[in-house]
Parts: sequence; structure tokens; C-alpha cells
Amino acid sequence: MEQCIALVDCNNFFVSCERVFRPDLDGRPIVVLSSNDGCVISRSDEAKRLGIRMGEPWFKVKGLHKYRDVMAFSGNFPLYSDLSNRVKCMLADFSPVHEEYSVDESFLDLTGFDDIRERSCAIREIVRKQAGIPVCIGIGPTKTLAKLANFVAKKHPQSKGIFFYNVLDRQQKRVLLDKIPVDEVWGIGQRLNRSLKRLGIGTVCQLHDSDIKAMRARFGVPMERLVSELRGIPCIEIADISPPRKQIMSSRSFGERITKRDDLENVMAFHATKIGRQLRKQESVAGMVHVFLETDPFRKDRPQYHPYISLPLVEPTSSTVEINRYAMIGLHRIYKSGYEYRKAGVCVSELSPESLFFPDMFADSRQERIMKVMDEINGQFGNGALRLSQDDWMHRYWEPRKERMSPRYTTSWNELAVCGD
Repeated sequence: MEQCIALVDCNNFFVSCERVFRPDLDGRPIVVLSSNDGCVISRSDEAKRLGIRMGEPWFKVKGLHKYRDVMAFSGNFPLYSDLSNRVKCMLADFSPVHEEYSVDESFLDLTGFDDIRERSCAIREIVRKQAGIPVCIGIGPTKTLAKLANFVAKKHPQSKGIFFYNVLDRQQKRVLLDKIPVDEVWGIGQRLNRSLKRLGIGTVCQLHDSDIKAMRARFGVPMERLVSELRGIPCIEIADISPPRKQIMSSRSFGERITKRDDLENVMAFHATKIGRQLRKQESVAGMVHVFLETDPFRKDRPQYHPYISLPLVEPTSSTVEINRYAMIGLHRIYKSGYEYRKAGVCVSELSPESLFFPDMFADSRQERIMKVMDEINGQFGNGALRLSQDDWMHRYWEPRKERMSPRYTTSWNELAVCGD
């Protein structure tokens, strides 16, 4: 039996989230901005038609007269995350096997269902009606072909948001793949695209027809799998359970530049708290802590300094207290006065399952009990209810610019949407 893998992709997701509670925004050009209102990270179709590019700095866009009717929103990530979770809960009802691929994409295994087209229509209708988010669905025998089918569903209005690659005959498939540029294939970026074009491969059909052994010899096993997937041979399975991370990083840019070490210590405490929580959530321990600082590379008139340090832990741990202690050691070693720091972060690596770690039987177990109590309290009352004493500061310098942020309609009691009389 041929596999039927569906990729459900939310259309212009962040923009669509803004429109859920603002129907007056339908038909207007809208963009959503990154942290600190830096650059464009989501565009409505109307904004795309105006020529606004993804990643374009906002200060350039707002200064052009032709973009004067564009509405911009600061990234409202609590809202986006909540609506994403709601959509994925709905999708789980349509297949026992599903993978949350990103904040706005999910793979569903529809193999064996007799009503795939009707089921796909129901997905679109229910998600739009209950969550307010429009989605497109691409269906193919592999994940790579499902991604391409989703591309077709988005680009061609006659598909009505659903494209079923499996039902095409061999000639129809070749005609379709010959019309799609090779850089639309999942995993092919700009550099690889240039390399393929030098070989005379500019369309998906040409990559499909390429010598698979030669492609492996030149580009490695991932390319061999990609070509196989384009030929309908599944090589990338749906991950029903996300694998544990191999490293965990927490970093953020500041709303204002920081010069004092004391303030950077508070930053590190925040990052250590977040990382410790994530380690315990995936039941892992870390063996290495990395700390880095950054000045603003775009300010050529300011002194530049980008230090980085790695510190091995004496014993692998998931303790927020221990991670914070090593982060402080790292900070003290790399910090230099006289610089304006715009970003700082902590990363842990050499992760291993907690079950494989045998702690010293004579070690003090109080930290483990403290972390358990901290997680229980934060789980009940929200992250940050109980934290390190240093992690009580972040809003002073850190609060990113959100001059255009919409209300957190679904995650804050004080900002719930209110229906008019």
C-alpha cells in the first residue's frame, strides 16, 4: 500500500493569528516583526504583492511611501504559541500518527484511510472554524513530496487549498515536477541550489531524474535520500515523538545596551533557569556549559568584542543552581568593561539521558529536591513563579521593543477579547 503523508501548513501563520481577533484586517497588507521590531518575519498575501521581502528590516519598509498603508505588528509570541497548540490538538483527531514539524506545520499519516480527500476538507473547515486559521494541505507518498504538494496547494487557487500528489499518473507527475524550481525542495538552500544549477539541475524533475549514485558521491547520503523521496521511496519517517535535543541554548538581544557585569549576571541567571527547566522536562543532564557575549556588529563606530567560553561540568547535571554557577564562572572569565553588549546567552551540550547517569551516592540530594519543588510550583502557577534571586531583573534592560504588539487575547486574563454589546 502506498503511503499517504499529509503536510498541514498554516497560511502566513503569524499574520493569520493577528486576524483571528481583528476581522477588520482582512484584505489589508500586514507584516509581523521580529524581536525588538527588527525585521519582517511574516507577511500577508497583500504585503507580498507589494514586494515586501521576508527578513527585510522594518526601518527600511516604514520609510518608503509605497508601503504607507502597511500595518505592522510586534511579534505576539504567546498568542501564536497558544493558537499553534490549539491547531495541533485538532489535527491529532484526524490521525493516530502525527508530527509537529514546526510552529505552523504538522505531518499526518493518512495511510489506510478511504476518505482522504474528505478528511482533508474536514481538516481545513474545522481548523478555520474553531481556531480561525486558514491552512493548506499537501498529500504525497513521502514527506518531501508532501511538502511539494503543499507548495502547489498554496500557489494554485484551483487546488482550493488541497493537493493530492498520489492520484496523478506518471506523466502528470513529471509535468508538475518540471514546473517547480529545484530550490522549492525541502532542504535545498541557496548554496546547494547554486551547486545543482552548475550541474544543469534547475527543476525538481531534473533532480528526480539525476544519477542517484553520482549525487550521493558528490553531496552525501542526505541528497541520496532526497532523490529517493522524490521518486516516492520513503526515507524520512514521521517522528511521532520528538527526539531529545542534543544541545539546548537560551539567548536574547537586549532592548538597551548593557555595560555592567552585575546586569549580565542577571541575564545569565535567567538563561540558566530556562535551560535547567528544559533539561528536566526532557529528562536529560548536561556535561558542558557554554557562555557567550556579543556587542553590536552593525555599530562599526563602537568597540567590538564577541567572547565565547566552554566549561566542562564535574558531573552531568540538570540543576538550575549548578548551571547558573558555571554560567557565572564563564561570564567572569570573558567579561571586559568598556563594551556595550547587545546580546548574551548560555548553551549546554554533551546531553545524556538522566536514567544513564549514576550520581554520587554520598552527594547532597537537596538540590534535586529543590528542583523538583521549583518545577511543581512553576507548573502550577506559571514559569517564573519561583526562580533564582538573580532572575528577578530582566525587564529593566531586556524588555524588547514591542511598540506595535496586539493584546494577548488567549493567554492573559487582563487582555481577553471582549465582545461588543
